[in-house]
Amino acid sequence: MITEVGHFALVLALMVAGVQAVVPIVGAHRGNAAWMAVGRTSALTQFVLVSIAFAALIHAFMTSDFSVLNVVRNSHSDKPMFYKISGVWGNHEGSMLLWCLILAIFGGAVALFGRNLPPTLRARVLGIQALISIGFLGFVLLTSNPFDRLIPAPENGQGLNPLLQDPGLALHPPFLYLGYVGFSIAFSFAMAALIEGRVDAAWARWVRPWTLAAWGFLTVGIALGSWWAYYELGWGGWWYWDPVENASFLPWLAGTALLHSAIVVEKRNALKGWTIFLAIVAFAMSLLGTFLVRSGVLTSVHAFATDPERGVFILVLLMVYIGGAFVLFAVRGPALKAGSLFRPVSREGSLLLNNLLMTTGAGVMVLGTLYPLFLDALGGGKVSVGPPFFNAAFVPIMIPMVLVMALGPFMSWKRGEALATCKRLWPALALAVATMAGVGAVMGAGSPLALFGLGLAAWLFGGSCLELFQRIKLFHAPFSESLGRLARVPRATWGMTMAHIGLAVFIVGAVGSSTWMVESIQVMKTGDTVTVAGFDYTFHGARTFRGPNYEATEGTFTVTRGGEEVVTLKPEKRIYPVQGRPTTEAAIHTMVLGDLYAVIGDEDKGGGYVTRLYFNPVVAWLWLGSALLVLGSLASLSDRRHRVGAPVRKAQAEQAS
Repeated sequence: MITEVGHFALVLALMVAGVQAVVPIVGAHRGNAAWMAVGRTSALTQFVLVSIAFAALIHAFMTSDFSVLNVVRNSHSDKPMFYKISGVWGNHEGSMLLWCLILAIFGGAVALFGRNLPPTLRARVLGIQALISIGFLGFVLLTSNPFDRLIPAPENGQGLNPLLQDPGLALHPPFLYLGYVGFSIAFSFAMAALIEGRVDAAWARWVRPWTLAAWGFLTVGIALGSWWAYYELGWGGWWYWDPVENASFLPWLAGTALLHSAIVVEKRNALKGWTIFLAIVAFAMSLLGTFLVRSGVLTSVHAFATDPERGVFILVLLMVYIGGAFVLFAVRGPALKAGSLFRPVSREGSLLLNNLLMTTGAGVMVLGTLYPLFLDALGGGKVSVGPPFFNAAFVPIMIPMVLVMALGPFMSWKRGEALATCKRLWPALALAVATMAGVGAVMGAGSPLALFGLGLAAWLFGGSCLELFQRIKLFHAPFSESLGRLARVPRATWGMTMAHIGLAVFIVGAVGSSTWMVESIQVMKTGDTVTVAGFDYTFHGARTFRGPNYEATEGTFTVTRGGEEVVTLKPEKRIYPVQGRPTTEAAIHTMVLGDLYAVIGDEDKGGGYVTRLYFNPVVAWLWLGSALLVLGSLASLSDRRHRVGAPVRKAQAEQAS
């Protein structure tokens, strides 16, 4: 009965979305306040209905209702409760219902917290958001119904993919979807602005917190996925330029560019058309990622579905939404006034250059990700585009971006002085040179590109700190005055500083772990010792045991250095009998300068075990840098100007401003 209630609630949600998509937009066009108010009511109603549907599916999984086909395929009575719940979105049908729920959450949030928006703009935003909901609710009901019944019901289910039975990957999809779907709000704001023919500082201030929230959620989702790949797949790496990994990174790049472009619109009333374009592209990349994961056009450990018919449905949605958006942009975009002029050497110029570099990098990633698919579809055979291409094509584009990130905050709006800005950054340059020299002396000069990468990170770190120091006049004013200035620094500025420092820390982790990782693969018997990067790994044998829903082989390694014990590592290899699939549970000991990492494999005929032992330098800095990026977004979101200080639009309408 509860399952039928959930299904019926989903049908009602589709009907409510239809009302929300039409009545408020028509009301905004006619200036009818009552019709515009329908948008708020219907958005909240849609949220309640989709929440009921999602709760019904959770109930089916928690109670192991094997009369529901989705539960049969993705759950088992022996599965721990945590993974029963995460199994709700650990499959195609449930994850698409989660997508619809998040669409409804963001629409409801605009209805509740968008009271400072002009009624016409809010009505149009909610209407556009409902149009997106119609497509995805229809997709779920027509092709991916999570409430399909199976009669007669089997005694037990087939279980969840073992790779998904992990805390990191259980939390990864919800955060990723909060990012993907969050960009739909920026898209809705952009479409509403084009319909109104008005993009100004107030619009930019309104759209920034929604974009920030989506960007922050997406950052968490990508970091969790990378962390999961690092410790669960057992290969010692954290990023492989997998097509689905790329699909999550593409909207992140576009969203980052959108955030910076919106700042220029807000501060200088410039780059209006470019900002609208980026809002469309960010959501387009989110839909592209959804298509790649669910269409069956690629094979990946991250892929949810392999049904081409579903992929065609999503492709049609992408063409309708994004194609329609670009048509509207082509018609209304030229009418947007250019806004304030600025010189290339200025803060606006630096932000625009970084925008161009990020979008160029995204274009390279799209080419590398989709080229093999197009070539195969045209009968050109199968080719692989992997890390060598992306490292050679994408990374060099990011180098000037990082260089400019440190320079931009020191430049003046409208017109800057390049030489004067560089002079102010001499301490950051000195730190970069010292870093390269110091690391080169310790590690050797055999990796000049890696040393340059660390110097680049030091340059960004030094520039970010220096900008804050100069803002509070540290060492140029009494210390008490500097403290007072520090207390008055806006939270948005703190957010920018933390995010830039976070990227610098991330670069250190990426360069260090990729360049100086030490790997050793061998067969070890009880008592054998292998030395990796100065650490002695001694194997003490393996034991087998049963977990809640798996069988495991656990190895024991004692790691010593200079005769002193550092840690005992106990990696596992698990077999889930229901699915008959193995998983790897790496044992990791994290230190400031690197990770000790051990993996145990199959037993050979001689009684030994295949083992993989690693020392991954500064890899934990990747997660620290990601955490700082997220904290930066939270700090910026907490700035009261995003809540109560939105600029007031001028009374007189500025058509196509």
